[in-house]
Amino acid sequence: MRHRILVPGAVALSLLLAIPASAADFTPGAPGVGDSYYPESGNGGYDVSHYDLRLKYQPKTDLLEGTATLLAKTTQNLSRFNLDFGLKVSEVRVNGKKASFAATGKHELQVTPAAPLEKGKEISVVVRYAGKPSEVKIDGYTAWARTPDGGVVAQEPDSAVWWFPSNDHPTDKATYDISVSVPDGTQAISNGVLLSQSSKLGWTRFNWRSDKPQATYLTTLAVGKFDITKDTTANGLPVINAISKDLGANSGSARASIERSTEVTEWLETVFGPYPFNSVGGYVPNVPAGYALETQTRPFYGKKAFDNGTNVSVVVHELAHQWYGDSVSLKDWKDIWVNEGFARYSQWLWSEKEGEGTAQELADYVYAQHPADDSFWTVKPGDPGPDNQFDIAVYDRGALTLQALRNKVGDKAFFGLLKSWPTENRYGNASVGDFVKFAERKTGKPLAEFFDTWLYQPVKPGAPAAKKAKIAAQQAPTLRPAQPKSWKQIQATNHVHEH
Repeated sequence: MRHRILVPGAVALSLLLAIPASAADFTPGAPGVGDSYYPESGNGGYDVSHYDLRLKYQPKTDLLEGTATLLAKTTQNLSRFNLDFGLKVSEVRVNGKKASFAATGKHELQVTPAAPLEKGKEISVVVRYAGKPSEVKIDGYTAWARTPDGGVVAQEPDSAVWWFPSNDHPTDKATYDISVSVPDGTQAISNGVLLSQSSKLGWTRFNWRSDKPQATYLTTLAVGKFDITKDTTANGLPVINAISKDLGANSGSARASIERSTEVTEWLETVFGPYPFNSVGGYVPNVPAGYALETQTRPFYGKKAFDNGTNVSVVVHELAHQWYGDSVSLKDWKDIWVNEGFARYSQWLWSEKEGEGTAQELADYVYAQHPADDSFWTVKPGDPGPDNQFDIAVYDRGALTLQALRNKVGDKAFFGLLKSWPTENRYGNASVGDFVKFAERKTGKPLAEFFDTWLYQPVKPGAPAAKKAKIAAQQAPTLRPAQPKSWKQIQATNHVHEH
């Protein structure tokens, strides 16, 4: 006699779920996230939540030794996965067990764990490595700059590859603990707050923590000898500024600029809302660079940014990025306007506050400088292409777009947008399209055609001005010179380049 056994639905489902996946169900993670401009950046199959970097750096030899621990969660059944990295690796462990690994492509570290990794599982990855970062060349350049007394890494869109293994794309943010040992008398500057500092056997260890989501390219390290000042904002936020002891003639103007970080941050909070991170400040190392970068909580400023004297405007630009670019980051590198248009416009608002030309007057002036046949108008800030990603038009036409929007929707709605966008999207990622929809929802106005005209059409739009330009050319405020066509070209330029 046969007996039918009835299994309750919930039990049947649990039995089904208990069936282990076969080897065929596990596949390699993608070697890139499929970014429009940099398809090899980032990796698929996992999401990093935390990086713990324990490093030792010898300035005399440029030798960097490190152990990186990544805490992540798998997003698929993984047979293997990639990390973005360029230095020599000696060992990799996944969940405590040795894993096999191989260097592939330009900057890929392919890791095969001892056992496949199921989707939705928390994993740990430990990578031991060593090398000289300045000798690692990818597409002919390195993001690691040597200084007379150390080294600095601050670069966009890639920088992590030269000093720690990562999922190197802004869509995978994480928190950071960065512990760096350097020879006594030398300092290590990084993101966040300095938790502790200790010395033994001729080496001093600095332990930094950045406790809010942070993109890999916004993670920075500077080793050298610095004059460090500390302050707090009105609401108790710690401010840490550092200037290289051997900066030379630019030392005074650099200090006079970044020492206003407290004031600038307090003002930006009135424009963009509460500051999103655990510390603020900036650093100026002795590198012959003409660019600045919004490295999270602690922007990098190349010393050439102060060749012409005090430059508080560049400080405004980089600190504005803490809201626009760092807290709310781009989804794809084609969305660079979400970063740069707003940071440039913040400079115009600062000028307005300081009585050095209103945002409208600056918009009038910039608009008048570029006739209709100027190539400036052929660059589309909403999707400029990788070769024009840091073109002056992304910044200035990007800011013109915002002034035109201000005129179209009125000050109340406009400044409401400037605050609500970084508040409602804090620690996330967003595209240009996301901002357009957000602006339409918040203002109740159809704005798609407006943004298409200003951000995507390769022609000169109608003037954003509510009145004719009032600033004569000979009286115009000093504007930043034109940027080079691509980030790689910045290596060979002396231009001041604000990111």
